[in-house]
Amino acid sequence: MGRTYQEWLNTQDPAFVAKVRAGDENNKPLLNQINWIWVANMMAQKSELNPTSAELLDWVTSGQIEAMREREKK
Repeated sequence: MGRTYQEWLNTQDPAFVAKVRAGDENNKPLLNQINWIWVANMMAQKSELNPTSAELLDWVTSGQIEAMREREKK
């Protein structure tokens, strides 16, 4: 088994994570927020900081992150 979401998060730039999560800190992280960090790492040639596909799958299926959120019903 790979890293947990929190273990992976601890390897990321805290300022960028804060920017990506701004205003959404009280909810579980979204896969799309992780994608923003993933792309930033790729553009900075730091792909080794990205999670593996197995880690992403584990985080979603174990409930560490959400793939998407249901909209509030009005």
